[in-house]
Amino acid sequence: MKIVLASNNQGKLAELQAMFAPLQMTLVRQSELGIGEAPEPYRTFVENALTKARHASAASGLPALADDAGLCVDAFGGMPGVDTAYYATQFGYEKSDANNVRALLEQMRNVDQRRAALVSTLVALRSADDPEPLIAVGRAVGEIVREPRGENGFGFDPVMFIPKFGKTFAELPSEVKNAHSHRGQAAQAMVALMRERWL
Repeated sequence: MKIVLASNNQGKLAELQAMFAPLQMTLVRQSELGIGEAPEPYRTFVENALTKARHASAASGLPALADDAGLCVDAFGGMPGVDTAYYATQFGYEKSDANNVRALLEQMRNVDQRRAALVSTLVALRSADDPEPLIAVGRAVGEIVREPRGENGFGFDPVMFIPKFGKTFAELPSEVKNAHSHRGQAAQAMVALMRERWL
């Protein structure tokens, strides 16, 4: 089965393709089909993911999978949340993973309460009008370290320390990270939902 991934993020595609491999599903980035990004006007991950999935499915005629994910920092009342991708732009930096990490570390320089969660909400639709979207949420709780560590992963992986492993996500081998990350947890739940309801 071919599914359009409502994202242009190469890192997300690689992670999700590996996680959905057991279902013999091929994920195709929407940009490869000439589909632009959907607006994300909502303040929750689930509403934005649903909007992105409906947009990609309507434009492609294919089933769609969308992920809306972000970093929720306790000391910031859960922010940056749905604004995670553009976090650095609030502080005058260009949009990039490296600048997001830089801005976060600058904002947390004098903050001792460093607990945070990476959250991923996956939504899958059989068609743009599917009245019963599949929704799966994953949450990885850790602490923001004071400087980046590790070379694997993307986004906030180099600063997200997971106490259970004593390492940041970027210091873990891909297969360990994928099994325990927010996106990994959401993907495992989504694979189970698809097996139960779609296959």
